[in-house]
Amino acid sequence: MKKQHLQLQEEDRTYLKDFLSKGSLRVRVQKRAMCLQELDRGKTYQEASRLLNVSYPTVLRWAKHYREGGLSFLQDKPRSGRPVGLSAEQKAQITAIACSEPPEGYARWSLRLLADRIIELNLVEHISHTEVGRILKKMNCSLTEKGNGA
Repeated sequence: MKKQHLQLQEEDRTYLKDFLSKGSLRVRVQKRAMCLQELDRGKTYQEASRLLNVSYPTVLRWAKHYREGGLSFLQDKPRSGRPVGLSAEQKAQITAIACSEPPEGYARWSLRLLADRIIELNLVEHISHTEVGRILKKMNCSLTEKGNGA
């Protein structure tokens, strides 16, 4: 007789059934939920890993996370890394500055001049000229076009 590696609580079993019937889940989340269901149905870790096309250690880890914290592990935790840069409002302000009249003595804005002005106006604490260029490119704003104020 095969050893059942995981047995779900009845409310968790019901939750997973409803959860998986929604249809618009991220693949990672869906695989985690399906793995729990398969283990609950008596599948071994090996069988579940083959069925879901994930590694054996992944199935072990998911079962461990379920035992330790319940279904909360299904959703991804916030990831570390660089925080989101500028808000849409800040990007719009940067674009507006690029479309305004350049400072006295200049025929048009340069990316470095814009970066200096943005910092001077305290829109952001620091920004590079290359980041200003990326923002303007995404906003479809060119410093060399006629008619954009630059």
